[in-house]
Amino acid sequence: MSEAFISLMLQSPMQSWGFDSQYNRRSTGMMPTKSAIIGMCCAAAGADRGSELEREIIDEFAKVHMTSLVIPRLIKGKDVCVRRLVDYHIVQDTRKANGKIKDSHITNREYLTDSGFGVVLCGDICFLKKLEGWLKDPVWGIWLGRKACIPSSPVFQGVFDSKGDALKKLIGNSTLESFTRQEDVEKFSDGKDSISDQPVSFDSSNRKFVPRRVNTIQGTRSLPVQDS
Repeated sequence: MSEAFISLMLQSPMQSWGFDSQYNRRSTGMMPTKSAIIGMCCAAAGADRGSELEREIIDEFAKVHMTSLVIPRLIKGKDVCVRRLVDYHIVQDTRKANGKIKDSHITNREYLTDSGFGVVLCGDICFLKKLEGWLKDPVWGIWLGRKACIPSSPVFQGVFDSKGDALKKLIGNSTLESFTRQEDVEKFSDGKDSISDQPVSFDSSNRKFVPRRVNTIQGTRSLPVQDS
């Protein structure tokens, strides 16, 4: 298998990366989830939920190694603190457990503001070339976690032969140690945390995820999150 690397830049006024939330409170993680990145690529490809194309993309992504980086926003040369915003949200015509329709349902949904991330995907070059085509000319909209989170700059940053080149596209000549990052690990013992964000199916009637083993490394430019 010939490997390649894709760089993605995730910038938006708001982002939300849910991985273990449902019902009334929809929280956000502090790093992009693999399920959200896969969902973004499925939307770009025009893959319906539960379709054969969606299953093919999910199966291919199970072999893709993902690295995420926190890339702080700069204003007047200073890093901007990330803020966590809670939105009071009403959903109409939701279905209850007994099958009846509920007129309205109240939820609280979390978003990150003033945040920025970079993602490097490592995988089979043939599959990544497909991703390149979809992300450059998406069939459906691309968003960063939720449909309200529209990217403020191009997401796709290029396909590269090495991880070093893919990272350089995102962080320039800055040292990698400056950035908080999260990486997939090959062996369970190499990781320090497990996140249930590796999808098996996005089918509405059979949504299923399995744990992804990761290692999170704190960078020297790390900033605290402030609640709004």
